[in-house]
Amino acid sequence: MQPSKFLRVVLCVAGGIAAVIGALILSSPAAFYATNHIDLGNNASLLSEIRAPAGALFVYGLLIVTGAFVSQLTFTATLLATLLYLSYGFSRLAGMAIDGLPALSLVGSDAIEIGLGLLCLFCLWRYWPATQPWSTSR
Repeated sequence: MQPSKFLRVVLCVAGGIAAVIGALILSSPAAFYATNHIDLGNNASLLSEIRAPAGALFVYGLLIVTGAFVSQLTFTATLLATLLYLSYGFSRLAGMAIDGLPALSLVGSDAIEIGLGLLCLFCLWRYWPATQPWSTSR
């Protein structure tokens, strides 16, 4: 099954954002977090804890983009993108409810994450039969 053009665009955008954010954090976590008024300092343990999920985010982004072009990975990439963005978005919402509002840029990030997660969920629903690895339709 070849993914639709719309699904390809969604996967490229979702994966591209994840890969770029992951790469930026991996390369310079202190500088990246400073843009949101977060001072990480020079604590090697903290920087290690920040870089580890950034590496996962980078690889997830690459897999999601690959799903736009490799039909055997389209379903997995769409599911991963949906789970990734909705988990980030709803976790931020929970944090806002528990801890209060963060920097405005992080509130905006939350809106983007939830919006992109819902868009990926729509794609998962819309293209479900065609994106299943065992499907022969379309």
